[in-house]
Amino acid sequence: MVQHPTLPARRLCLLTLIAALAVLVLWHQPAAAQDAGGQFLGAITDALSDAPAGSDERATLSGRIIQMIALMTVLALAPGLLVVMTSFTRFVIVFSMLRSALGLNQTPPNMVLSSMALFMTFFVMQPVFEDAWQDGIQPLMNNAITEEQAMGRIGDPFKRFMFANTREKDIALFADIAARSENAPVPTGPVTAETTGWRILVPAFMISELRRAFSIGFLIYLPFIAIDLIVASILMSAGMMMLPPVLVSLPFKVIFFVLIDGWYMLAGSLMEGYVPLVGG
Repeated sequence: MVQHPTLPARRLCLLTLIAALAVLVLWHQPAAAQDAGGQFLGAITDALSDAPAGSDERATLSGRIIQMIALMTVLALAPGLLVVMTSFTRFVIVFSMLRSALGLNQTPPNMVLSSMALFMTFFVMQPVFEDAWQDGIQPLMNNAITEEQAMGRIGDPFKRFMFANTREKDIALFADIAARSENAPVPTGPVTAETTGWRILVPAFMISELRRAFSIGFLIYLPFIAIDLIVASILMSAGMMMLPPVLVSLPFKVIFFVLIDGWYMLAGSLMEGYVPLVGG
């Protein structure tokens, strides 16, 4: 028997469709979207302000409204931006693979691993956040620059960080696909963070992070697999075939990880892969 979607589900699907259409309009017709946004902003400004048109007071109010809309947009997109533009992806994947290699199902819990990855991400990204604040957000709040200039200055530190941690091979892959999709010649010459667009840099950075995270996870798995093999061989030679080897090897893997100070070594190696690049 086919069940029809409920009213909230229909509304959610409708809102998702409207949002998708809005994104397509912004992507393919930026000029029309800018004109519509300007008319909408003008209507809001007229409703909230009694100042005459063209006055400094009305211009300031328009800037504040744009800042408020931009802030709300950033807050709504913050979880996704945290994943695709920072080191959070590598940290959380490595920690998850470490837990699987140890054979622990829910220890440490997901909240602990996510929180540790989050604060390590803040530690690594602090120079980037400071540059974005000093060059873009603070001058914008002081009305020293326009919103368009602020967006460029806020994004530049993130572009430099992502470019420094992305393989040239990955950037070339998406640059070639983008050029072929637009029937344009493949760009030649030196590739820099300024000449690389967000459309190319973000997915290239993500697959570079996934590759490094899986490489680190592979190296983490090796010593624990060796312990499992040794324990399984001993149990087989002793005739205890009914005893699960994983159950016996678990405490040995845990004590091995503690004795080598694994958390210290893992956290240090993960962060050292970023900090020199950011500092340079």
